[in-house]
Parts: sequence; C-alpha cells; structure tokens
Amino acid sequence: MNAAIDLAGKLATFTEAWQPRTVSLFNGHDVMVAKLRGDYHWHVHDDSDDFFLVLAGSLEIDLDDGTTVTLGPGQLYVVPQGVRHRPRAPHEAQIMLIERTGTPNSGDVATAAPRRVI
Repeated sequence: MNAAIDLAGKLATFTEAWQPRTVSLFNGHDVMVAKLRGDYHWHVHDDSDDFFLVLAGSLEIDLDDGTTVTLGPGQLYVVPQGVRHRPRAPHEAQIMLIERTGTPNSGDVATAAPRRVI
C-alpha cells in the first residue's frame, strides 16, 4: 500500500454498530475501525488481550471486578487476556481495534461478527 488510510473516511462507509471493519493488516493482526452504540454483552477473550482506542465519542468498559474504565477521544485501554468485560457507549463512539487476525470480537466464534475488509 502506498497511500495513507483515512480512518474517518473508512468509518463513513458504514452505519452498523458492533460490526468491526478491517482497514489494514499489521504483523498477523487486523487493524479495524468500528462504531459502537449501546451495550455489548459480557464476554472474555481467553487467548488474547482486547485493544480499544477511541477516535470519537466516549466508551465505557465494565470489568468483572466492578471497575469501569471510561475513555474519550485519543485514549486507549487494553483489557488483559482472560478478563471478562462489557464495552458500552451511551452515544455513538468510533474506535480503532487491533486484534490477531481471526480473533472473534465476541470471544466466541459462534457469535462473532463476520470479518469485513474495507
């Protein structure tokens, strides 16, 4: 690739919430953008950390120990492998995710959003 990736432009191509889109590959990982609205379900990633970088809006990540991490634009948080969590966005949040290619966003292959490359 010889061109910069415009994350805002990629985010403008879809409206669905909780449906990440892969915009690039990085050392066996998908670099993705997603729009989040409302509550996602509690889940865990047994084999990997979960990386969240907020581009616009705000995101809250509830952790199983009762802690809530609140993120605004330009802030990131990594949920450690094996920690049960629930992301939620009272209003639309736009985020970037980095996950090993093939990692199910729900923590479960059966309920994961399909991989979409844009």
